[in-house]
Amino acid sequence: MAVQIPLSQDARADETKQDEHLRELAPDLAYLRIVMVNVVFIGAPTGPWVLVDSGLPGSRNKILDAAESRFGAVPPSAIIQTHGHFDHVGVLEDLARHWNVPVYAHALEAPFLSGQEAYPPPDAAADGGIMPKLAPLFPRDPVNVSQWLQFLPPSGAVPVLPGWRWQHTPGHTRGHVSLWREADRTLVAGDAIITTGQESAYEVLVQEAEMHGPPRYFTPDWIAAEHSVRTLAALEPELVVTGHGRAMSGPEMRAALHRLAENFREIAVPRSQK
Repeated sequence: MAVQIPLSQDARADETKQDEHLRELAPDLAYLRIVMVNVVFIGAPTGPWVLVDSGLPGSRNKILDAAESRFGAVPPSAIIQTHGHFDHVGVLEDLARHWNVPVYAHALEAPFLSGQEAYPPPDAAADGGIMPKLAPLFPRDPVNVSQWLQFLPPSGAVPVLPGWRWQHTPGHTRGHVSLWREADRTLVAGDAIITTGQESAYEVLVQEAEMHGPPRYFTPDWIAAEHSVRTLAALEPELVVTGHGRAMSGPEMRAALHRLAENFREIAVPRSQK
């Protein structure tokens, strides 16, 4: 059975709660947890700003309320999708239509964001808890934001975020990306790594702090996933914000990330794929 890498309270990033849910990590970085998944706000409250990922179905008002509390009536310059799984695009169509802004993603993720292709079936045999058994019930159908969809440029620059670059981190999906800011070594990792388990219903509920690879039941390419984790570990991030779990920072977080990268097959890969 795959093992876990616990993280102590000391590894948690310093957070300032602006309200019950919105957590500020820096003057230009905050995230909102919606049940089990995070959406990220990049940009100072005076704007401009972008939204990274778009939550679960039914979370439109929570995201709009958080955006208004932080940025007032200023809409985002864009929405950036790390990938297109249902818990990251739950209200993408609604938000793109409401704000009428570009949606940026990797070109390889386009079929899942333009209504053309469904994601492959989950691995219901993945170990770790009840969630893989429930995964066949989760939506896999694509959303369609063709009207707003634009591709991240091959240069690695993020068009609407000066100082940030995107990293192709496939494995969890073929077009998965993470965002990286060298100036303060901040990593927005999506689901390439996560800081809580997604296989156990208990871990999903309590958000216990642990370093994990991508969710086991929705990761079809473990070779690519391992390479992506090694790529992120080599960045030596100071602060990590992931798609699931708490933001983490500091040397303990980095040590856990390196341990994950160095022992990926033992720690992350489910027995069904070994």
